[in-house]
Amino acid sequence: MSGALASGCAAPVGIERPVLRERGQREVFCGLTGIVWLHRKIQDAFFLVIGSRTCAHLLQSAAGVMIFAEPRFGTAIIEERDLAGLADANAELDRMVAQLLARRPEIRMLFLVGSCPSEVIKLDLARAAQRLDTAHGGQTRVLAWSGSGIETTFTEGEDACLASLVPGLPETDESRLLVVGSLPDIVEDQFARIFAALGITADFLPARRAGAMPAIGASTRYLLAQPFLGATAQAIEARGGRRIDAIFPFGAEGTTEWLHEAARAFGVDELHFRTTIAPLRERAKRALAPLRDRLAGKRISFLPDSQLEIPLARFLSTELGMVPVEVGTPYLHRGHMARELARLPADVRLSEGQDVDRQLDRVRADRPDLTVCGLGLANPLEAEGLATKWAIELVFSPIHGFDQAADLADLFARPLRRRDVLRLEGASCS
Repeated sequence: MSGALASGCAAPVGIERPVLRERGQREVFCGLTGIVWLHRKIQDAFFLVIGSRTCAHLLQSAAGVMIFAEPRFGTAIIEERDLAGLADANAELDRMVAQLLARRPEIRMLFLVGSCPSEVIKLDLARAAQRLDTAHGGQTRVLAWSGSGIETTFTEGEDACLASLVPGLPETDESRLLVVGSLPDIVEDQFARIFAALGITADFLPARRAGAMPAIGASTRYLLAQPFLGATAQAIEARGGRRIDAIFPFGAEGTTEWLHEAARAFGVDELHFRTTIAPLRERAKRALAPLRDRLAGKRISFLPDSQLEIPLARFLSTELGMVPVEVGTPYLHRGHMARELARLPADVRLSEGQDVDRQLDRVRADRPDLTVCGLGLANPLEAEGLATKWAIELVFSPIHGFDQAADLADLFARPLRRRDVLRLEGASCS
């Protein structure tokens, strides 16, 4: 690779690394998919997708919601008469929202979520949200964001949702830590306990209830828990918040460094930090040891999907001894990823964006031991004898922090164990 450093060395922070820019056919879920975890996180919110029956089927399938359940999301179906301009879409939306809030008075925050069809008919959901927020403001706050596949991919839906929250957050002059990114409750609770033990007052965005959203101001320092929140970070900085530059909390070392940067930012005594963190870090390292034996030396490629690819490749490389061959990501935010990139081997191939055919050709030529990719690409690659890992599982599983480090590593070990079992069974049959 032209301009690469010596193989096996990490590139110093700030060095420009070669990146393949891919612009072609994409194979990713749209941003509507983020509703599947967001509706579980904000417990008194409702996500109303303004879309087609295809949007509704996608959410029902992805969430696995039973027909008798009453979830906190739904779809306002855009019919042919709406597309043809024969109906007043805004009047229909107002009527549907009024019916929804009358039937579900417990809803305290309503998100109007744009889709491809609402983009096609140029329905201004931001203006609709302002109108409905005024009409229902005493009971329910109404916001809008786009999960359209035209504008967003997969995890960018969460980014758009959280960015829509930031302008309305309360103002504060208090010096506090804001942890940004939707985390499973069990992971959030673990981090909250660790920050409390360090003496740091920490808030989380999003909060679990609409009325508990954190305040923000010029004294707010924020720490990204998810790497795909570029728009949210920009919105926070517009309110005066300052980012704590850190790698992401995947693995024992990654979580330690993430917490360490927060501790430094808030003046936590170094000895107190080490005393607090050391037992947690060592327990995570012990749990990772047998998985390192299984994964060390295995070659892995990531096709672009969620923007988790670079931090996960760093974790697998530095803590488990895997060899990243190609790391593709839908969008590369060099500022947020600088420290992660510096820890990747210098000879790894980096790609941004997607051109499915070209990337599949490289996978076939590289023949890595494991390929992380979307659902639609996994089965064809498996049929060609290549082991795969579904990228979507890495978003839906608790993978952050010390206690989840071994679970995260096992997500990559599992397909390799399955492949070994299948080979043994095939050999015994022959």
